[in-house]
Amino acid sequence: MKIAVVFWSGGGSTENMASEIAFGIKEAGAEAVVSNVGDFDVSTIGEFDKLALGCPSMGLEQLEESEFEPFFAKIEGSLRDKEVVLFGSYGWGDGAWMRDWVSRAEAAGAKVFNGEGLIINGTPDADGIEACRALGKKFAG
Repeated sequence: MKIAVVFWSGGGSTENMASEIAFGIKEAGAEAVVSNVGDFDVSTIGEFDKLALGCPSMGLEQLEESEFEPFFAKIEGSLRDKEVVLFGSYGWGDGAWMRDWVSRAEAAGAKVFNGEGLIINGTPDADGIEACRALGKKFAG
């Protein structure tokens, strides 16, 4: 099992989540390839069994618009029947960006893991780290 963990992070919280999710994936015995969205080659998406995608809430609860939004728009056509998990941090709001993102991924034909994403307010604390690791393990299973 080979899983791409692709993220965008402004302050480091979503990057921390990506690292902990990858840790859980590896604990489950799968391969995790962690990449910042700007460094990920979208032409390799077919090489991965699953995708873990991370982006924090930005602005009025939306995906980061200069790097992550164009990336996601580019891969939407490749998500049909692909199992994905979505994650990100936030500092305000109620998670509307994640609900919208889940709906968008499902509309593209993705199989969204657990039907929802993982959101953490601010920097992951000990409970948040454990939630990320547990998500990685379950996703790889």
